[in-house]
Amino acid sequence: MAQHADVVIVGAGLAGLSAAHQLTSAGVTVTVLEAAPRPGGRMATDQVDGFRLDRSGQLLNTSYPDLLRAPGLGGLTLRPFIPGVLVHADGRNHRIGGAKRAFSTARALARSRTTGLDQARLSTALARLAAQPVERMLARPDRPTAATLAGRGLPARTVEGFLRPLLASLLSDPELTTSSRCADLVLRGFARGRLCMPAGGAATLPGLLAALLPPGTVRTGVQAVSACTTSVTTAEHGVFSCRSVVIATGARDAAELLPGLRLPDFHPVTVLHHTTAGPPARDASLILTAGRGGPVAHTTVASEVDPARAPAGRTLVTSTVLGAAAGIPLTELDRAARAQLARVYDLSPGDFELLAGHHDPDAVPAMPAPHDARRPVRLLSGLYVCGDHRDTSTVQGALFSGRRAAHALLRDLGIRPGYGAPTLRAA
Repeated sequence: MAQHADVVIVGAGLAGLSAAHQLTSAGVTVTVLEAAPRPGGRMATDQVDGFRLDRSGQLLNTSYPDLLRAPGLGGLTLRPFIPGVLVHADGRNHRIGGAKRAFSTARALARSRTTGLDQARLSTALARLAAQPVERMLARPDRPTAATLAGRGLPARTVEGFLRPLLASLLSDPELTTSSRCADLVLRGFARGRLCMPAGGAATLPGLLAALLPPGTVRTGVQAVSACTTSVTTAEHGVFSCRSVVIATGARDAAELLPGLRLPDFHPVTVLHHTTAGPPARDASLILTAGRGGPVAHTTVASEVDPARAPAGRTLVTSTVLGAAAGIPLTELDRAARAQLARVYDLSPGDFELLAGHHDPDAVPAMPAPHDARRPVRLLSGLYVCGDHRDTSTVQGALFSGRRAAHALLRDLGIRPGYGAPTLRAA
């Protein structure tokens, strides 16, 4: 069975859907092939007994430019956490930040529990990052993030008690081997915006992108087995011929379709969802718990951040486990996590009931130093690759990468991009 489009995109995750919007907006016919039964890739949400349970543990930020400018996301509602974060230490939750009005996270963090001098240093460091141009940050020497923490002009108690666990959660990298440039970009976004969740679950974001493409653009349940510049061959649906191909799968699948493409290492992540017999503290905060008596890196009462994620009168606690602990068998991991969560939320371990746990060994592509935050998306004329493994391993990186690949393709076709034509900035 032969089928034709100007462009065939393999993968209906955020990068592929972002590229599809760019191309269709320029008048190019597009077919998006997705092996799974629904679009979204890792941005998936399961529905269990009225709960909406995300499979992804990545945190979004209101400062991500492509969440605001991407076609199709005008209907996206972001549910922000309370400004700042809670840090669980010494048997208590200490708020770092907490201003009622989040004019900037940097200003909110100045109201921390540290000394006046520590507050000033932390506020100054984050405000400086928030104001830095991206190009200047990308021009800095690149080292592992862990090696740069002591040089930020902050006291050790602030670094170890706040900055290290925050970056571990934002980067999904408890060892902080990530490129310092990428860490600075992520921390800059944190200082400029607010951490948030998509209303209704992570799947809402790709669902909106897919729904606003021309009817029939996205084909689910279609497994691509090979690709070249002029066609994609599928397992059971024949050959799709085209003028250009965009590979927008995850890094592992991309390497299988494009032999010779570098396969990165990955940071594994396990997401745990619990409901509780008694309500924990009613607070829509992100709580950092990394390295504090259990496997959980961060946790939140997700039903307080986004009430749509739990049935009326029920509580949903969502927690993220990173690094080696993410690979522990689920039964053992749940036992250890419930003991830790009981201390965080001042309940007993028996008050927590596990609804679901999702482990992804390839959850987040690693970005060790030195890392090229603008890896080529054009392999040759007619063949392109995009995804969070080509830019930064964040939601912003995936959306930006798809946009970047679409613009490269349009230039090769001699078409001026209609949207986002100005010079692209790093994710």
